Amino acid sequence: MMDRMYRVLAFWTGIFAVLFFVGDMFNMALLFFAQTGALLALSYLNLSERVYIYIFGAYCTIFFVGFTIYSTFLLVPSFGH
Repeated sequence: MMDRMYRVLAFWTGIFAVLFFVGDMFNMALLFFAQTGALLALSYLNLSERVYIYIFGAYCTIFFVGFTIYSTFLLVPSFGH
């Protein structure tokens, strides 16, 4: 069951990757294409549900830490270009 959810996550990250690509946000599109590939590859490993939950928890932790660091130390607040 969890392998299907990883395919759903891969689908949505793929959709966002295409939208970022169309919107000329190439770095973000590349990041989301990489996430799509990783999630799709993980979905076909047929791991146990516990391992899938642990991987998702690590994924969320890495995202939240990275987003916090980016938004606190790297993001330059501005409006428009």
